[in-house]
Amino acid sequence: MSIRNTVCASLALLSFAAIATPTPDEVKASYRSSEAELLDRHGERIQTLRIDMAVRRLPWVNFKDISPAVSAAILEAEDRRFYQHHGVDIEAIGKAAWDNLFRKNPRGASTITMQLASMLDQQLQPKKGKRDWGQKWDQIQAARELETTWSKQQILEAYLNLVNFRGELQGIGAVSQNLFGKSPSGLNEIESVILGSLIRAPNASAKLVAKRACSLAKENKLTTSCTVIEMTTSRALAGTMTRATYPLAPHVALKLLKNPAEKVTSTLDIGLQRFASDSLRQQLMTLRGRNVNDGAIVVLDNRSGDILAYVGNSGSNSVDGVAALRQAGSTLKPFLYELAIEKKNLTAASVLDDSPIDISTPSGLYIPQDYDKDFKGRVSVRTSLASSLNVPAVRTLVLLGMDPFYNRLKDLGLSSLTESADYYGYSLALGSAEVSLLELTNAYRTLADGGMAGTFSLTPRSSQNKKRLLDARAAFIVDDILSDRAARSTTFGLSNELATTYWTAVKTGTSKDMRDNWCIGFSERYTVGVWVGNFDGEPMWDVSGVTGAAPIWRDVMDFLHKGLPGNAPKAPHGVIEKEIEYVPQLEAARREWFIDGTEITKIEIIADAERVPKIRYPGRDSIIAIDPDIPEDRQRVFFQAQAGKDLLWRLDGNVLAAANTTYSWRPMFGKHHLELLNQQGSTLDSIDFHVRGSSSPLLSDNDPKKQ
Repeated sequence: MSIRNTVCASLALLSFAAIATPTPDEVKASYRSSEAELLDRHGERIQTLRIDMAVRRLPWVNFKDISPAVSAAILEAEDRRFYQHHGVDIEAIGKAAWDNLFRKNPRGASTITMQLASMLDQQLQPKKGKRDWGQKWDQIQAARELETTWSKQQILEAYLNLVNFRGELQGIGAVSQNLFGKSPSGLNEIESVILGSLIRAPNASAKLVAKRACSLAKENKLTTSCTVIEMTTSRALAGTMTRATYPLAPHVALKLLKNPAEKVTSTLDIGLQRFASDSLRQQLMTLRGRNVNDGAIVVLDNRSGDILAYVGNSGSNSVDGVAALRQAGSTLKPFLYELAIEKKNLTAASVLDDSPIDISTPSGLYIPQDYDKDFKGRVSVRTSLASSLNVPAVRTLVLLGMDPFYNRLKDLGLSSLTESADYYGYSLALGSAEVSLLELTNAYRTLADGGMAGTFSLTPRSSQNKKRLLDARAAFIVDDILSDRAARSTTFGLSNELATTYWTAVKTGTSKDMRDNWCIGFSERYTVGVWVGNFDGEPMWDVSGVTGAAPIWRDVMDFLHKGLPGNAPKAPHGVIEKEIEYVPQLEAARREWFIDGTEITKIEIIADAERVPKIRYPGRDSIIAIDPDIPEDRQRVFFQAQAGKDLLWRLDGNVLAAANTTYSWRPMFGKHHLELLNQQGSTLDSIDFHVRGSSSPLLSDNDPKKQ
């Protein structure tokens, strides 16, 4: 009797013992993808993140989602009589036994069912590359048991999800995505025969895989030439066929995904996230010639604080621009004016002086300039804020005091302000502090919500606690100013990206040397923050908030408001509207909002020549401290006078200089008497002040006593 017949007869006499076999549902439930999945607020997958680095497996793929070409190729390569046998192919075993006796290259006869049985039971895995007779016997028993409880489709589905294709790639989902850049449902006949050729030799060279795929194609009667198969195999195994795609939410995935196979629902909206990402990349391509390479976007729901979009960068690197700290520029000004209006130091109609100013600081003179290097003279608070004028903002901070403004910014959630108010100095009004886009945008959300402050979140929550932080009346007035197209026209003109067809309030900002460019604004429902610049700190070339970040902000806002109106907020209780006029007419008459009790209908500007001459600085009986940490020759006190013509300074009986401009004086220890004189020598105003902090006198550079 032949060996083949002997084997067949022996197998026919076997009686298979019942073996504990997992069900298809149990296998599927125990399957663990190496990836974790980030879902958007609607349950749609928005991002995957690999957690398990030992193996690469994507989520389980159902049989109906696998191309029929894959099944045909793999059955031809591994188990032609899959649908005829019951787990063990007797004919294949006999042929394999014969071939193993008389051929140099032995072959196996394991069916797909037998291979699956080994995948499900570690005890059936070959030892040192080979199975002993006991393992083979158990494998046959396990395969027969599988066939009695599983359907053929269930067996093939599990096999395609568990088989190793190449290297770390396990399962049809991982291999189709990594080699061909597509889902299993889209695999064609050529790609399928390549996959069928990989199973028996997962790490074979591209040349050997292509050779076997060519033979397999002929067996399947495909008309494709071997040349095409060789080219496709070479490209696939070299990794050049995978599509270059940008991850949608990599930074959110890193924050939320921690365990393999887990699915985490986020607050993101996949449609908005994709649109925002595309808008950022398109605008950066437009600005590439101006040395703008990076950007970030965040979108908040005003009511809930949900983060609807979180775009950390354009996909070109791993930096998270939403969380990175950058100089705020003019984006802090709304909170400065809100506080001044809240404290009733100013109204929206108050007049501020946009003219050159220099302020003495411990590190020297601070001389703010406007963005366009042009001074506007006397302007209202409304114009100063809407047109983002710098000097009026600094004057407002001088009036308000640095500590109250600094503390307000901290209360708004700008946690990066870790130094003291003195550290930032008066430049804090112009955004010298570094802040994150996320925290700054949430601060604007406080303005959008009428002064109610709340936290932001990347995961759904049932509710959140809000607290009153800003005066609702002052917040409303600032919101109205930020929405005023006419008021911002002084700097930006009437037609620009900030002028939406629905109600929005918006502010731009540019940091020193054009290193950071911001546009943050809100509608009734959403707050959108955009930053562009360079992560490496390189300055941009001639880019403003309107030309840099604003176009992205406008695109995202328009996307959010397709079919959704943007209504202006209603005036809260305690806010009244009055008709005002300026005499002379430095601004046109208009209706203006006031906190009840601060309203005025007519503002008369007294010309400098008509003002009573007086000393503005130092203040009467003020104490000036000499800083021991600053070189003595760099310390200065600046005498300032109000109005008058042809006036003189006299200090301690010595005439110093003309008083029509600020006078720089090097401080001397002790008590001093400062006078403002006319040309006839008569005293028009005088004050006393003290200088402390030094044991020896310091003479002014212009002091006539100095040798």
